[in-house]
Amino acid sequence: MTSWVRVQAPVRVLDAGGWSDTWFAGHGQVCQLGVGPGTEVEVHLRPLGHIGASSVQLHLPDFEDHYSFSIYRPPGRHPMLEAALRRWAPAAARLEITVSSPVPTGSGLGTSASVLVALIAALQELDGSLQSPDDLASAAHNVETVDLARQSGVQDQVAAARGGANLIKIAPYPRYEVQTLQLAPATWQALAQRVSTVYLGVRHDSSAVHDAVISQLAGNSTEKFMAPLRAAADEAAEALVTGDLGRYGEAMIASNEAQAALHRSVVSPLAWEAIDIARRKGAIGWKVNGAGGDGGTVSFLGPEDPGEMLAALEGLGLLTILDLKPTQDGAHVVDKN
Repeated sequence: MTSWVRVQAPVRVLDAGGWSDTWFAGHGQVCQLGVGPGTEVEVHLRPLGHIGASSVQLHLPDFEDHYSFSIYRPPGRHPMLEAALRRWAPAAARLEITVSSPVPTGSGLGTSASVLVALIAALQELDGSLQSPDDLASAAHNVETVDLARQSGVQDQVAAARGGANLIKIAPYPRYEVQTLQLAPATWQALAQRVSTVYLGVRHDSSAVHDAVISQLAGNSTEKFMAPLRAAADEAAEALVTGDLGRYGEAMIASNEAQAALHRSVVSPLAWEAIDIARRKGAIGWKVNGAGGDGGTVSFLGPEDPGEMLAALEGLGLLTILDLKPTQDGAHVVDKN
């Protein structure tokens, strides 16, 4: 029986068509790119030796938080992790769990979904029941939307479980099909060189941004807002498969403009300032990641040598360039014993 396991999962950027994967869109399409390093979960299991409720020691160094609890009496300090543990923790065991990520919280990169997918994968690996990527994605989505009643699209969980470049077709929400995009090695190399992600210095609350958009769309037809997003996803996918990065960048810009039209809060003033700087320094594509809002991140498709662009962005003083690179790896076991 496995007693120790370490699992890693990616996050995602440049989610063309994002917002069309929500319940209020009904159906949609998202083209996304997995990047890493994303999140890492390490779980140590020690059987109790007798029947009893499992206990957990949870270490979250990124939050400077460490605490213990019974699996059936969670304190609610990190509800998402506690809900997943209640569902999948082995019975009658002591668990010591460490969750870490170099990605800032509230970055709009699907970090919470990545953590959930990695945690569920680790818990399932402990008892030999590790599920397929699609099942992992669905399990993580259920924790957020059913157990916690949070607003969530489906794309973040897919990216964490699968990695790589994907076109996700949602019809109807929350059902979806995933088309893994086959990219040429030269395209992967160009993306690794030219895709940069900038953290805007403040975490965002994606559920709150969802609520603002839903409120604005109430009583209106969503089709005029969602159609451009779906079209941008199609354009992005076709551009990646053919290796046309100019067209890919245009699809990202179109998706960013379409999501900005959803609500004035989706693309913040600081994000627009960063976009203007990057555009003047040769960027050919950009997109606020995820739900957007105050803070979060923007990803850019820069020139072949993005050094000058990145230096100009860092010159704002508020921004952090994240060390993220495209990855074809989804959630996977790194080590176990």
